[in-house]
Amino acid sequence: MMRPLSARELLSVWEQGLVQTSIQRGLSLLAVASPDLLPDALARLTVGQRDGRLLTLRAWTFGEQIAGLSTCPACGERLEFTFRTGDVLLPMAEEMPASFDLDVDGYHLCFRLPDSQDITAVSQNGSDATTARQQLLQRCLLAANYQGEAQTVEALPPAIIATLTDQMAKADPQADMQTAFCCPACGNEWQAVFDIISFFWTEIDAWAMRTFRQVHELASAYHWPEADILAMSAWRRQMYLSMVNH
Repeated sequence: MMRPLSARELLSVWEQGLVQTSIQRGLSLLAVASPDLLPDALARLTVGQRDGRLLTLRAWTFGEQIAGLSTCPACGERLEFTFRTGDVLLPMAEEMPASFDLDVDGYHLCFRLPDSQDITAVSQNGSDATTARQQLLQRCLLAANYQGEAQTVEALPPAIIATLTDQMAKADPQADMQTAFCCPACGNEWQAVFDIISFFWTEIDAWAMRTFRQVHELASAYHWPEADILAMSAWRRQMYLSMVNH
């Protein structure tokens, strides 16, 4: 079970995340919000399970409304976008099957869904997108047979690879959150991936800077310790700040 993070916990995770990768930051947030789960268990969550939990945690932390900016790839126009976490949060079972079977055109494939460990391993290799996809499939394809003979990922026909990739995406739909855009300046339409970890972390970073300034002002005015100030609700801190700056 997850729970919301306190201001003190959020600042602690932010400080820890200063030297972490994006994926590590996401897992650190979930580790504090899910104290009953070990770090290895969180790392083995599918990408969709992880991102679904982060969407929920983000809604608890900053509200359901999400607002941001995107750039038109055709003309460079800057566009604002807004949606609610409920618009992209999909229902998902807590437990996912350890593996999936796929039979297509004489091929029998057994695969599992990518997790944070897989994405980290592939990203560390610095490969291009095509090579990275193949490496990811190599990690997640548990077995492949064609008419009783074992097959490697490299030996699979492009059509079989495409079907396998499609089945993986259908089994973990939360892993690929796409946002549709239409540029009012040039009429270009495109879709962009919404990266909840990067978006959430950018918000946390801005919140941390604001919170440090609030703590500094209140501690300077009232000589309260940081722990007491952080234990206050955001509304109470703002009320005291308005009196200090009156």
